[in-house]
Amino acid sequence: MVSTVPTLADALAAGPVVLDGGLSNQLESAGHDLSDELWSARLLAEEPEAVLRAHLAYYEAGARVAITSSYQATFEGFARRGIGAEEAAELLGRSVALAREAAGRARAGGAPGPLYVAASAGPYGAMLADGSEYRGRYGLSVAELERFHRPRLEVLAAAGPDVLALETVPDADEARALLRAVRGLGVPAYLSYSVAGGTTRAGQPLAEAFALAAEADEVIAVGVNCCAPDDADRAVPLAAQVTGKPVVVYPNSGERWDAEARTWCGIPEFTADRVAGWVADGARLIGGCCRVGPDAIAQLAAGLGR
Repeated sequence: MVSTVPTLADALAAGPVVLDGGLSNQLESAGHDLSDELWSARLLAEEPEAVLRAHLAYYEAGARVAITSSYQATFEGFARRGIGAEEAAELLGRSVALAREAAGRARAGGAPGPLYVAASAGPYGAMLADGSEYRGRYGLSVAELERFHRPRLEVLAAAGPDVLALETVPDADEARALLRAVRGLGVPAYLSYSVAGGTTRAGQPLAEAFALAAEADEVIAVGVNCCAPDDADRAVPLAAQVTGKPVVVYPNSGERWDAEARTWCGIPEFTADRVAGWVADGARLIGGCCRVGPDAIAQLAAGLGR
């Protein structure tokens, strides 16, 4: 009898699936300097094994989905560093291959499967590296944004991920562009907004932003990431209600960065009780973003019995 691995959409239909935590904080905790416009994408060329180890740490902690290090990896960003289109495409493909290899190592080490790979496509503002990824409103049309995103998504899709992670999207117009750009690629996607209160970072009502994905067949989950846990509390039930799709949620820890003191402050608000509430409200793909590391993911997985 031939066994088949369930798709990620099948897994979400069966119950909650654990996503990984913040890739950048895991790399920084291992001693890697990410103070660079390419952020973690720089390590794709310089220290790929470090990226693999970071993914492996999350798989071993209980994550079943790892998000690739391609969030800030774009043809335009690489070009500014003198990296041509052919090498840039190779690096984008490498981001998927590294996560896939980490999954293989985790499985060989006894991690239960199946394990999945989500190919990250960050917003246009992430390429600019000027903070506009948290504002949106770039002054570009939907068509221009689609032309920016499509080539990278084509390369990532060709590398064979299980899902395309359209993540940290600050603006409903950019979401429109991304939803157009994933059409016909043959790989499902999830759409995740960066939010503040009841709106996108660009100020659009969340209900309207979520509704854009309701009829998109390519989209298997809709939700939020890189936001405060309080914002996630409000967004999860709304995303489920508006779209009827599984909800993806991976907020930050809730700590705040004190720029003057150059340190994180406050108490982490990412708790097991909170996760249970998200599940009750329709969340099915659940993890963490900034300042949420393998230990927190291990607690999340244990709490969900995953």
